[in-house]
Amino acid sequence: MLISIVIPCYYSEKSIGQVVDMVSDEFDKNEGYECEFVLVNDGSTDGTFNEIARLSEERSNVKGVNLMRNFGQHNALMAALQYTDGDYILGMDDDLQTHPSQIFKLIHKIEEGYDLVYGVYPKQKNGPIKNLTSKINKKTSRVMLSRPKEVESSNFWIITRGVRDEVIKFDTFNPYVDAIFYRVTNNIGMVPVEHFKRAYGQSGYTFKRLLRLWLAYWNFSVVPLRMSFFFGTFSFLLGIFFIIVLIINKIMSPGMPVGWSSTMCVLALLFGIVLMVLGVVGEYLGKIILILNKTPQFVIRETVGIDKKGTDK
Repeated sequence: MLISIVIPCYYSEKSIGQVVDMVSDEFDKNEGYECEFVLVNDGSTDGTFNEIARLSEERSNVKGVNLMRNFGQHNALMAALQYTDGDYILGMDDDLQTHPSQIFKLIHKIEEGYDLVYGVYPKQKNGPIKNLTSKINKKTSRVMLSRPKEVESSNFWIITRGVRDEVIKFDTFNPYVDAIFYRVTNNIGMVPVEHFKRAYGQSGYTFKRLLRLWLAYWNFSVVPLRMSFFFGTFSFLLGIFFIIVLIINKIMSPGMPVGWSSTMCVLALLFGIVLMVLGVVGEYLGKIILILNKTPQFVIRETVGIDKKGTDK
């Protein structure tokens, strides 16, 4: 059985060789399984792609893809999926937090008949900011992406070939692979895995990158538009309520002066809601424009160890 290991690489010159060696050692211990690697350099300007090319020369099962710029982790994953030949495809990181020693826990779990299996972490070894954003991600993804309540997602997953074939049909410029998974299947399993500390460096996810990743949810959800409708309705009803209160007070106390401060508060509230709704609509319109302009999901500069297919999508 062939397992394709897809890894987006971002400034991982020091770690990617170690990841490949450790994964290979795990497969050597388990008879009946072979692996291939699809390593995607996501715009790193250090020696990451040189290291990938070196690995490809030394190992016949290493494929390398070099993107023209940094497109983001999920775009890099979509690029990697184009070149997988395995019966199962396993996604992991380049920093040894998704540890090679845990791989066969996912493989054995998906062999029970699941389409998708996540490795979930009983205890995470991230910083406080990353842990906070992970919790926010779990809550919002359940609402916006219709993630099943009993399912916990992570960046350590394995899918069947059939799921992979459906996933690569999505060509949106700003993908979120978990959202695509949920659209393809609800036959999802989970298995506890140990979470390790980063071997080198720090996470490449800044607040700006995390916000951009969260906004990718909007490509797969109309929940923000529905929320804006309810905010608009609430604003309208609140305005009607204040008008009724004002009329009653004026009838009961004809000499009562109309309050300038209260009027300004109501206007600020109503206009704030209007601007928020316009911002939500504008976000969707902006995404539509980018799609109509055929913004690429990724653009490939070069590949190693594979026959050249399409170079962009």
